[in-house]
Amino acid sequence: MADLKLLALDQEDLDVIATYTQDAIIKVGDMGFAPNDKRFAFLMNRFAWEAGEKSRKGERRRAAMHFDHVLSAKTSGFDINAKDGVLELLTVRFSEGDAPSGVVTLEFAGGGSVALEVECLEARLADLGAAWRAKAKPTHELEE
Repeated sequence: MADLKLLALDQEDLDVIATYTQDAIIKVGDMGFAPNDKRFAFLMNRFAWEAGEKSRKGERRRAAMHFDHVLSAKTSGFDINAKDGVLELLTVRFSEGDAPSGVVTLEFAGGGSVALEVECLEARLADLGAAWRAKAKPTHELEE
């Protein structure tokens, strides 16, 4: 399977990236904001949903994602100083403000989040290498 390389410039594009990154595992220490570069970036072990049923448990891939034109980054619901802390990414959303600016929100299991104030939406996702067998396939309880 070819490595993913995706670009998001609008909500529809970001929805595609959110699908590919759902259930990604991210270490707190692998996230960072570079204010001078206006960039927020992180590394993840994403669950490769697109791999289908290659194995019962599925596979994970190392990937990197970054957002450009970031004015600020605010965390909530987790300790940013716990560098070995692990977060599970549920989704990525964009709420448009005074177009084209807005807020990108990374939502994690357990209620944690990162809110990025952006001048405009520009996100890139890229796989970094080979895949490996996942320990378990992520499951979600559906609320009625």
